[in-house]
Amino acid sequence: MDQIIVAGNGPLSGEIPIAGAKNACLTLMPATLLTDQPLTLTNAPRLSDIRTMTALLGSLGAEVASLQDGQVLALSSHALTSHRADYDIVRKMRASILVLGPLLARDGVAEVSLPGGCAIGARPVDLHLRALEAMGASLDLREGYVHAKAPAGGLRGAVFDFPVVSVGATENALMAATLARGTTVLKNAAREPEIVDLARCLRAMGARIEGEGTGTITIEGVQALDGATHPVVTDRIELGTYMLAPAMCGGEVECIGGRIELLAAFCEKLDEAGISVEETPRGIKVARKNGRVRAVNVTTEPFPGFPTDLQAQFMALMCMAEGTSVLEETIFENRFMHAPELTRMGARIEVQGGHATVTGVEKLRGAPVMATDLRASVSLILAGMAAEGSTTVSRVYHLDRGYEHVVRKLRGVGAHIERVKEEAS
Repeated sequence: MDQIIVAGNGPLSGEIPIAGAKNACLTLMPATLLTDQPLTLTNAPRLSDIRTMTALLGSLGAEVASLQDGQVLALSSHALTSHRADYDIVRKMRASILVLGPLLARDGVAEVSLPGGCAIGARPVDLHLRALEAMGASLDLREGYVHAKAPAGGLRGAVFDFPVVSVGATENALMAATLARGTTVLKNAAREPEIVDLARCLRAMGARIEGEGTGTITIEGVQALDGATHPVVTDRIELGTYMLAPAMCGGEVECIGGRIELLAAFCEKLDEAGISVEETPRGIKVARKNGRVRAVNVTTEPFPGFPTDLQAQFMALMCMAEGTSVLEETIFENRFMHAPELTRMGARIEVQGGHATVTGVEKLRGAPVMATDLRASVSLILAGMAAEGSTTVSRVYHLDRGYEHVVRKLRGVGAHIERVKEEAS
């Protein structure tokens, strides 16, 4: 396995290009299953999760070509050969469940393994299934698989009110509804930029959708969808992560391609902490000139609230803030696994249930630490950049699922960071 070694850093300076959104691309790729026409995605991120989704679609008979060094994906599902998404692939990534709605809508049948992914909570798929049942699907869970069938004549439009906001379930239902007979209304729908991006792509393919970005999305089903070319939206989680680098180390960094509207609640918290955030013609410029940041409280919420996927990284910043902050995690129940590792670096953190109380210290100290999930891994890198001495982060394979060229990008603004092979014990 690889390790990342980070040395304590001075102020950062320069620019970091922000990739297309992983979570958006993983949703857009299964949209190819809705049509026999070509779908081309530009601004695609180059990540292991994208390769996993490519393998999954390939196992169904879809063709996926990676062009322009992986930044363009050309997809075609003109000749599907299977409707079964096998456990061996699905277990690697929760987004695999997103093939269920498209397969069911197009061909009326699907067998999809219950998914795996990061160990940050149960994250059940019951809302996906309930939304599809509302459209007339019959579902049978046996031997770890969802066996789904559409009624004769295909899925039909329905009104479905999500009891809690779910991004993945909204995406699955939205895709399925594009080919359902009649009108589907999704209430209490997720409002994330990735949902808006999916709706825009589906509309370019000929879908009739209104209300994306609000709590109510209305879809008028059509008989067939066409092909399209669509640019993947900027990755707001990568954006927020790299915005925290100068906040922790000092200096000034411009994140190319970023927009404040993608992270308004996060930017407000940075402002409260004393970090300068300025939108530029090319992106977002972040600066911390002098002194310690101020402690601020954070509660994770569905969009447009503070993203759960930036909680670990923001905790690293609060570890060095002046005062005491409370971080409340309301989305996933196991998402403070980075706290003990930050404590190894001298942080003062107390976790009780869904709350973490962080009392800032003047300096963190480098230490050997272990990544437990995708966002935890990058939070430890940020902490290492701001710590005294050297930090070695192990189990960084998580990192490759969500950040492309993290070492290159951070080195480009002056970070002391390298990736090495772990020495055999």
